[in-house]
This record gives sequence, C-alpha cells and structure tokens, in this order.
Amino acid sequence: MFQMIYMATVAGNTLIVVLIVADQHLHTPMYFFLGNLSCLETCYTSTILPRLLASLLTGDRTISVSGCIIQLHFFGSLACTECYLLAAMSYDRYLAICKPLHYSTLMNIRFCLQLAAGLWLIGCLATAIFVLFLSQLIFCGPNEIDHFYCDVIPLMELSCSDTHQVILLDFILVSVFTLSPFLLTMTSHVCIIATILRIPSTTGRQKAFSTCSSHLILLTIFYGSIMIVYLLPK
Repeated sequence: MFQMIYMATVAGNTLIVVLIVADQHLHTPMYFFLGNLSCLETCYTSTILPRLLASLLTGDRTISVSGCIIQLHFFGSLACTECYLLAAMSYDRYLAICKPLHYSTLMNIRFCLQLAAGLWLIGCLATAIFVLFLSQLIFCGPNEIDHFYCDVIPLMELSCSDTHQVILLDFILVSVFTLSPFLLTMTSHVCIIATILRIPSTTGRQKAFSTCSSHLILLTIFYGSIMIVYLLPK
C-alpha cells in the first residue's frame, strides 16, 4: 500500500513538472511555483518512504546515527522550504488578483528564479544550523526510535546529553521559519478575499475565488499539521 502511494505521488508530481516544462502556455509564475512545489513534494516523500519500504520489505529497521541525522536534515530543509514556497505562491496570487495591472512587471521570470533560489537556500541553511547543534549531542542511552522516521523530538529523547537548549533552539527555529511565512501567507489571503468581495459581479467573484480556494485548503492542512506537531508544548 505504501509503495503504491509513493509511486503515485512521484508519478503525479513528475507529470506536473513535465507538463509545465513542455507546454509554453504554462510558462507563467503561477505554474513555475507549482512546478517547484511538485519537485519539493517528490523530494519530501523520497526522504522517508524508500527507507520505510526497505524496512518493511527486509525487516531490517536499523539506521546509523549519522544516517538518521542526514534524513532529519533533508526532511527539515524541505519542510522549511515548503513553508516559504507556499508564502511565495500566496504573494503571486495576491499580485494577480489585487494588483493585476502591475503583475507582469512585478512578477517577472528573473524575480521568480531569484525568489525560488532564495527559498531553497533558506530552507537548507535553517535546518543546517539546528543539525549542527544536534550533532553535538551524545547518544549512549536507548537506541530505539518511537517513530517511523528520524524526527526531531523522538531522536532527542535518545540522547544522554542535556537537550533543553537544543529543544529551545528547535522551538525558536520552527517559530521563525514557520510562523513568519504563515503570517505572510495569511496577510496575502486576507487582502485577496477583501478584493474578491469588492468585485461587483457574482461570476467575477467565483472566478477569482476559484484560483485560490485549493491553495487555502492546502495551507490549512499543511500549517495546521505543523503547528499541532511542533509548536504545541507538551
């Protein structure tokens, strides 16, 4: 079942990227960011599911400390990148709906490329800082992770060192690199909804809202899950 889900995820996202690259009509900022999101989702699932599938197939559930930290680094980097990518997609929709006359000038190809490169770099650097501190911990106690992949809290619970500072750093980084793009995203959508409500025709409001409704659903699921898992104190 997990293999079928993984294959469908990779195939679907790969198809989206291929279509965006092949079709000249899709060479727009909205589809550019959508292609980045598809690449991100493919990498995202590939950091966890192949290792999980191998464990289920062979029965070997062991992983080295370095391998665990590497998996955590890639997972965290991609999660952080997705937060900022969703914020960039919200900003793109804000410009398209609230400032349509300036859209082509503000959201040009060069700016999109620079923005995408910056998002991936921020995600990598943010997690690298945390992983650097995490790698200083000593692991000499229990060696069984109560999880199906190397997440932050289950991994730190195995350490014999004092983890209070690392946990505080984790909370600060998650707050900065999750709440900041979340607030930017919500601000963009508040402006979008306010603009949509001022459109006189019902057809115009429905057309404008249809371009961001699916994005709102995605944001609710993604940010809701992150905040419940990582921001709520025990």
